[in-house]
Amino acid sequence: MPCQDPAERRRNVNEVALGYTETQARLEALRCLQCKNAPCVQGCPVRIRIPAFIARIVEGDYRGALEIIRENSLLPAVCGRVCPQEVQCQLPCTVGRKFKDVGMSVSIGRLERFAADHAAGGELPAVAPETGRRVAVIGSGPGGIVVAADTRRAGHHVTVFEAFHKPGGVMVYGIPEFRLPKAIVQREIDLLEEMGVEMVYNFIVGRTRTIQQLMNEDGYDAVFIGVGAGLPRFMGIEGEQLVGVYSANEYLTRANLMKAYQFGRGADTPIARSRRVAVVGGGNVAMDAARTAVRLGTERVYLVYRRSEKEMPARVEEVHHAKEEGVVFHTLQNPKRILGTGDGRVAGVECLRYELGEPDESGRRRPVPLAGSEFQLEV
Repeated sequence: MPCQDPAERRRNVNEVALGYTETQARLEALRCLQCKNAPCVQGCPVRIRIPAFIARIVEGDYRGALEIIRENSLLPAVCGRVCPQEVQCQLPCTVGRKFKDVGMSVSIGRLERFAADHAAGGELPAVAPETGRRVAVIGSGPGGIVVAADTRRAGHHVTVFEAFHKPGGVMVYGIPEFRLPKAIVQREIDLLEEMGVEMVYNFIVGRTRTIQQLMNEDGYDAVFIGVGAGLPRFMGIEGEQLVGVYSANEYLTRANLMKAYQFGRGADTPIARSRRVAVVGGGNVAMDAARTAVRLGTERVYLVYRRSEKEMPARVEEVHHAKEEGVVFHTLQNPKRILGTGDGRVAGVECLRYELGEPDESGRRRPVPLAGSEFQLEV
């Protein structure tokens, strides 16, 4: 898929992947074998009729492709960009299995994105006659949006209560603009509202109103709780209290939701400007944080991960993009403690080197620390 040049995108927050052209999309769609047993559908969490929508792309009927996708998913532009298709629908793809390489599978996610981008708008999803039932959805992240869409389609009155001042949950405060433009998330929210879903912001369930009050006093027949994983997890090592230590939640929320990357040109949210940053972890959130640090002007960004690159849970595409943007990978290493200056600020990280042992409960080889291998990483 066409992408921004790595040197250029280091200096902006625009979307990295530019999407297929019509010719590229139809050529990719022609690779689909239209398998009768459709193993890709079994790999899709919401069971989209994948061969059917791909066939519509081959025909040039992009609106028809989008309508098929929307039978099961109201977030095609989002899912086409950020869902891990390589471990879902593309993993059992017959084409990929023929070549024994999931990277050779039909690019279902990219085709889903293409259909969503090229056929945006159109008819609203069908809504059943009103049932008279009222449903409260707590949280406007991906889970909340899907539940709101499905219950509204069933004819129920739906109200989404969101604690923040903007909808979207992790799609807005967690996933960076360069991976998922916020205008796309807003477009999906707008569709929900056009279907008749009511959105209420700055509403903290449990404080503004309790669940009991929503049901017993406000007349809601059911409540869906989709508040997400809002609390960060720290490592419990020395030095985590130092100034300059961020959880990924805080760092990405400041940069994404509060637009701290504008450095006062449109937002007043402060964020550290550092010459060197170390990001601990090997998942998609770690990649997002490292690539965000690059765009905040950091001279050197290190990604420290205790296993090898092969065991990283991050998407292969995100690892590739991070490397292109200059992120330096320190694998088989992990922080032992964070070093500070006399005035309580981060000065460096003392790390241990690791080797891989036997597989653990996750199926990945367990990282085993090497005694006496300590070294310091200046940040």
